[in-house]
Formats: sequence, structure tokens, C-alpha cells
Amino acid sequence: RPVFLGIFQGSSFVVIVAFLAMIPCAWLTLLGWPKVQMGIESLQAFLRSAGALGVWVYIFLERILIPTGLHHFVYGPFIFGPAVVESGIQVYWAQHLHEFSQSTEALKTLFPEGGFALHGNSKVFGSVGIALALYYTAAPENRVKVAGLLIPATLTAVLVGITEPLEFTFLFISPLLFAVHAVLAATMATVMYICGVVGNFGGGLLDQFLPQNWIPMFHNHASMMFIQIGVGVCFTALYFVIFRTLILRLNLKTPGREESEIKLYSKADYQAARGKTSAAGAADTKLG
Repeated sequence: RPVFLGIFQGSSFVVIVAFLAMIPCAWLTLLGWPKVQMGIESLQAFLRSAGALGVWVYIFLERILIPTGLHHFVYGPFIFGPAVVESGIQVYWAQHLHEFSQSTEALKTLFPEGGFALHGNSKVFGSVGIALALYYTAAPENRVKVAGLLIPATLTAVLVGITEPLEFTFLFISPLLFAVHAVLAATMATVMYICGVVGNFGGGLLDQFLPQNWIPMFHNHASMMFIQIGVGVCFTALYFVIFRTLILRLNLKTPGREESEIKLYSKADYQAARGKTSAAGAADTKLG
């Protein structure tokens, strides 16, 4: 074999084959993407026009698709793009913040599109209920260790809206719990929306709830905030009861209930475990 053919061996060969394979893949994407784009636009049109149902479906999809990363395609066009208002909800809200804060008219009347930015409520209120359920279902001798893990993770979720350690922990252990979480998050946001709560509530207390909503809006819209907090606290309790019941009934090995190391899981842990499962399935198929 000629020496110059050595370049086509090993990892170099993989790169060359991948490059050639991408040409037909790119062509197929070019042909198929317009239909996908039409589907996305149709979904956005439905969400815009469906009122409270649209809010429920939007929040549900935004949560349930997190493990796949496709949730960015759901909230991105609404929060940062022109799906419901020009320039996106975040920019529009900032531009009209002073106007909204000075008005005594209901915020839902002024800005009904703000119902699509309520997904942060599950981070602020839902995370507390989830953490309490994980704590109280842990073995008594492990609760101090579990609390040491849960307190910083919960504070991170509540204060700045980063929920990965909590969400991927129960997703890693039981996808059912994650599906229940998505349903509860969507239902909480929808109840708030029906009760007149709107705004820019996509993050946590420190980055969005307080500076962009509660503080500037308190003078003329305090009643809406109290409704939001009331509904949120009720759903914190609902999260706790439902998660605790499912963990105990299904005997799920959440942190502190298993004999192995007590830890929270990250997205990387979830993806690694899913990769091992896929590899094992492929091996079983070959052996079969």
C-alpha cells in the first residue's frame, strides 16, 4: 500500500467520510427545512391565538423539551424574537416598563403577550416544593447531607433561575417526575395568567422578578403581585405533595434514599447515562 494513502486511515478517514456525507445531508435539509419552518410558524400562530390554552402549551413545551435542548426553539422566538411583539417580549417590556408602571390599567390589558414570559415561576416557586419533597423523602440519617446539596441548588434556581441541578436530578432518576414537573409548571403559569398576571418573569428573583417587575410595578400593580405570590405558594405546596407521593409510592431512588453516593445530577450526567443506555441497546440488538 502506498505511503501517501496513510492519510486516509484512522481519525482522518472519519473526517473525510463525514465531510462527504454532509453534502447529501445538507441538500436534504435544504429541501425539508421549509416544511419544518412552516410547522414552527403554525405552532406559534396557534399559541398566539389560543389564549390561556396557548400559554399552557407554550410553558409545557418549554419545560418538557429541556432534556433535548429544543426548548430554545419554543421560547426564543417569543422572548427574543418577533413571535408575539416586535423585538421580543424582553426588549418590548424594557422599552415600555415606565409606561406600564405608571398606568393604573390592568397589566393583562396593557400587555397580554406577557403571559408567554411566566416560565420563571416554576423556577421560583416550583423549585422550593421539589427541594422540600426530596428532603423529606430522604432517609432521616441522610437529610443533613441532602440539605447541604439542596439548599445551594434551590437558591440558585430561585434567585437566578438556573434549575439544572434540581431538574436533571429527578430527570436522571425518573422521567415521569420531569413530565409531572412540566405539567405543573404549565398549569401554574396558566392559572396566574387567567388571574391577570403578566410580565417578564423568565428568570429568578434577582435578575427579573424584583428589578424588572415587582419593584417598578408595586405602586400601581401590587394586587397582581400578591395574586402571583398566592398562586405560587399554593403550587409550591402542590409540588411538594405530588412529588413526595410519587417518590414514596414508586420507591424512586432520589438523593438520600439510595445506598450509593448522595449527589445531584447535571445535564452531562443525564446525557452520559442516556449514551450508555443507547450503546447497550445497540449491543443487545447486534447480539440478538
